[in-house]
Amino acid sequence: ALNLWHHSNTLFSAVQHGYYLQMQPDGTMDSTRDEGSSFSQFNLIPVGLRIVAIQGAKTGLYLAMNSEGYLYTSEHFTPECKFKESVFENYYVTYSSMLYRQTQSGRSWYIGINRDGQVMKGNRVKKTKGAAHFLPKVIEVAMYKEPSLHELAAEPVSPPRKTVKTSDSPSRKNGRKEAPKADAS
Repeated sequence: ALNLWHHSNTLFSAVQHGYYLQMQPDGTMDSTRDEGSSFSQFNLIPVGLRIVAIQGAKTGLYLAMNSEGYLYTSEHFTPECKFKESVFENYYVTYSSMLYRQTQSGRSWYIGINRDGQVMKGNRVKKTKGAAHFLPKVIEVAMYKEPSLHELAAEPVSPPRKTVKTSDSPSRKNGRKEAPKADAS
């Protein structure tokens, strides 16, 4: 795993009446107008070229999108936690699922907040609409270890056993195994 720079941000949806995306301690995703909410702070962790994992700074949970377009949170980094980060000329940023898109049109599914402050299903959000436009506000830049799919449910590894040479085990001579000598009796 690599050590990569990541940014701690708030994701501010300026177009949609000033809402901040927020991850509650129980993993629920919603929004708030409170600029100082610690639940609206996210770590944007690069996991590929223009691909990020979005982790709640307070909860440590990863933001993910399922096959129906709903946002949820995960304790572990999975393929559903990968989002393409696209920056537009007007400095707005969109985040689309790397895994899911519309079947027929191929249109991407985006993270979005509607004008009532509700988190939307990804398949209902269009990149050209304000619901998908965020202005990340950098709070801090830090160095973190890249999340790995290999770290999922890692089982503890037992230490290697020490082998004890016994009189009947073959010995090594000049890098070759030597067969045990037969009794001459």
